[in-house]
Amino acid sequence: MFRIRSITSATLPQSQRELSEVQRILRSSFSGLRPEEIDGLPEKLSNPLSHRFQTSLLVAEDMRGNLRGFALASYAPDIKFWWLDYVATGNQLRGNGIGGALYQRVRELARAEDSIGLFFECLPDDPAACSDPVFAKPNASRLRFYARFGALPLVGTGYETPTSPGDKDLPHLVYDDLGTGRPLSRDDCRAVVRAVLERKYAYLVGPEYVETIVASIQDEPVRTRPIALPTKSGTKRGPLDEVALVVNDRHDIHHVRERGYVEAPVRIRSILRRLDTAGHFRRVEPREHDETHILGVHDPALVAYIQRTCENLPEGQSLYPYVFPIRNASRPPRDGAYAAGYYCIDTFTPLNRNAWLAARRGADCALTAVELVRDGQRFAYALVRPPGHHAERRVFGGFCYLNNAAIAAHLLSASGKVAILDVDYHHGNGQQDIFWERADVLTVSLHGHPSHAYPFFTGFPEEVGGAAGTGFNLNIALPEELDAADYRAALETALARIREFQPRYLVVALGLDTAKGDPTGSWSHGPEDFVRNGEMLRSLDLPTVVVQEGGYRSSSLGANAAAFFSGLCSDRQMSPA
Repeated sequence: MFRIRSITSATLPQSQRELSEVQRILRSSFSGLRPEEIDGLPEKLSNPLSHRFQTSLLVAEDMRGNLRGFALASYAPDIKFWWLDYVATGNQLRGNGIGGALYQRVRELARAEDSIGLFFECLPDDPAACSDPVFAKPNASRLRFYARFGALPLVGTGYETPTSPGDKDLPHLVYDDLGTGRPLSRDDCRAVVRAVLERKYAYLVGPEYVETIVASIQDEPVRTRPIALPTKSGTKRGPLDEVALVVNDRHDIHHVRERGYVEAPVRIRSILRRLDTAGHFRRVEPREHDETHILGVHDPALVAYIQRTCENLPEGQSLYPYVFPIRNASRPPRDGAYAAGYYCIDTFTPLNRNAWLAARRGADCALTAVELVRDGQRFAYALVRPPGHHAERRVFGGFCYLNNAAIAAHLLSASGKVAILDVDYHHGNGQQDIFWERADVLTVSLHGHPSHAYPFFTGFPEEVGGAAGTGFNLNIALPEELDAADYRAALETALARIREFQPRYLVVALGLDTAKGDPTGSWSHGPEDFVRNGEMLRSLDLPTVVVQEGGYRSSSLGANAAAFFSGLCSDRQMSPA
């Protein structure tokens, strides 16, 4: 696991330490750099226009603050283009997707400006153009890496013209349109090339060379060279999009130690251990939010009861419901112990001193994820426990106290229509109840049929919503025995309804209890099935908040979560089912 942050000042002690390490890597790994370029890095940050570029330094750190890699990029505000100087991880720090995550972040910086695009250099992949033919293979690998992001070398220019006879290893100029699909005009390319040669290579080339290279750019628009990407079994994978990861850092204070209670802290630890090696997750700390977001989907009496009861319970004591209001559901008892059955739908979801605190923090995580997606993040993952999708407006249950997915969808709905897709093995009764009469939030749930799966009394296909919400709740109830192909067929039905609804945002209630061997389910999804399911969800092409729900086989949780996100976040074009 790592985080990426921006170094904006050379004066802070932490920044000085990071800068020193960056300079050390530059000296050891980039032998062609002039010493003054490395030594002048702090001054570039402190005086951004001294070189007619605004310099940005991004560093990737592990959770202990150790440097894992960095990216150095520059912005020319007068011409409005970005230049990537370096993405580096050091010889001992390669892998784990750090380079890809850093490049993604540079692209985000460039997209935030009104820029022509992002430009950089890559060494040649033609053995004849290399001083040693063995260099061609790693150079080709780098070009393929960037090509997965849509960055391609420009052709039909004289950019590779040597400055001295016999020069080799002359770099290609690479252009990333930042996903806009906008061709590069001749005039823009000329302006960029002139700026690069005059501002970055003035020590090496003179005015005559600059004019020759600029004049060589004749095509309108400037052409790019396609880069072949490796394929396997009819599939093609692109880069993995970055996922903002918001973890409930207080989840483990809620630990019910009774034997057989499967909703345990090990669930989150198992997932995090695997995501730590995935590389494309960016950790974001949860922010505290006003309780009005919770009260937007839950009855104030339910919220007050959970909070008050948890605060008054002794440390280590759990309160389980055992009396239920079948005869008079309209009159809640005054005694808190008896009231548990009024507010809960089962006998195995206890209240304890920390249940409210952990659930409240989970809601903050979901709301933080929403804010990230509203601000332009494509995928955000609220990795939380306790789960939430069984919590209805007026009751809790199924290990759930507050409905995180519904809280997220309610906040998102202020900015446009929202679809909730619940892929937990069990019915998402909470979202169904909360949005039953609303047409701005579509609720879709794929789950085991209530004839055999909790919560048993909801999740039937005929439950389609009420009043203004009629037709905006879809239950796809599935048999106890189900293979992966039939599940994907059902999932495609769900996606077709979501496409018809045309939402602005998607909330996924991610249950991993559809996996083989899960103690609460009966299906047999393996990692490749979760990859395929994630790919299908990606086809919706929507800003997405993923909220963790069930999944209780700790030995496979991490692999299955990583597999789901590898499908959701990949540009792979799927082969036929």
